Amino acid sequence: MKKIINLKAKLNQKIRDKAISRAKTRIVLAGKVPEDFDEEQLEIIVKEEEDLLISNAKGKGLLVLASLLGLSLWG
Repeated sequence: MKKIINLKAKLNQKIRDKAISRAKTRIVLAGKVPEDFDEEQLEIIVKEEEDLLISNAKGKGLLVLASLLGLSLWG
């Protein structure tokens, strides 16, 4: 049980790190710097990126599961 909790914590940290990286990129592409935002605004941007990463992972997970089961979305 402890291993599962540890794995979940590691996964959450990886998602958080990736979301922070994507948020920084998003801010730069908008022509701004992180210092232009207050802490709450930065947290909102990172949360949006986390949600997007999780959503994309779930969608891809369903496609992998369907392919493992021999199901096709195109036929």
